[in-house]
Amino acid sequence: MLAVDLHAHSNVSDGMLPPAEVVARAASRGCRLFALTDHDDVRGLAEAEAEAGRHGMRFVPGVEVSVSWRKHTLHIVGLGIDYRNAELLAGLAGVRAGRDERAERMAAALAAVGIPDMLEGARRYADNPEMIGRAHFARHLIERGYARDMKGVFRKYLARGKPGYVPHEWACLADAVGWIRAAGGVAVIAHPGRYEFGRQTLLELIEEFKAAGGEGIEVVSGSHQPSDFERYARLAETQGLLASAGSDYHATGEGAREPGILPDLPPGPEPVWRRWLDDAAPAS
Repeated sequence: MLAVDLHAHSNVSDGMLPPAEVVARAASRGCRLFALTDHDDVRGLAEAEAEAGRHGMRFVPGVEVSVSWRKHTLHIVGLGIDYRNAELLAGLAGVRAGRDERAERMAAALAAVGIPDMLEGARRYADNPEMIGRAHFARHLIERGYARDMKGVFRKYLARGKPGYVPHEWACLADAVGWIRAAGGVAVIAHPGRYEFGRQTLLELIEEFKAAGGEGIEVVSGSHQPSDFERYARLAETQGLLASAGSDYHATGEGAREPGILPDLPPGPEPVWRRWLDDAAPAS
């Protein structure tokens, strides 16, 4: 097992635990190198970095930027960022600005199919009010008995084409990669297996991503099946991309991996974490 986790969330975005608790949970499982990558916000990183220091764990400051590419919503992880960089902060503030308006449209869409009064309930789950999103609506829908789990609620109500989904224009790909690079970070395509692209579309995304300065792709992800690991390892190797690995942890019991320990990276591609950790020895 790999003692590296470079993709996880706290309640600064759509996770359930405070940053320090996410870090402590990863450390308790033997993690040696950890990144907190909240959506479109870096305000949990100072707390997370301090907690990692208390556990003697190497910490990589990160962020996950929401991107609109063609008709798709993507996520680009930035690793090793200077989270005080003015260009990055301004870009992320712009991305966050549309979330409240989107939440109002989501609530209206759900009300139109007979599910009223969702907005306030969703806001109760959003510890950071600037970051209200689909996960907060999902948790409230589950609480009210409309679905049993996160997978079911997204499939029935919140995925593209479903009653509670509303389109939104996020950052463009070149801007997101540019902000990450301006902050000294490495840009990584998050969980490519979630996008359900055909091979040609994925290759076109990678071409644009690399042209903008992107460098990596997640190979091992809590959002991937084991059969995906080899597939994306080969893709990383043939496309000259660094391979990353992350749990994509949000909350215990919501279906994703616990933070801190992941399956091994298949041989072949260069791991992105060698920039911060000289060896990728298994967890003890």
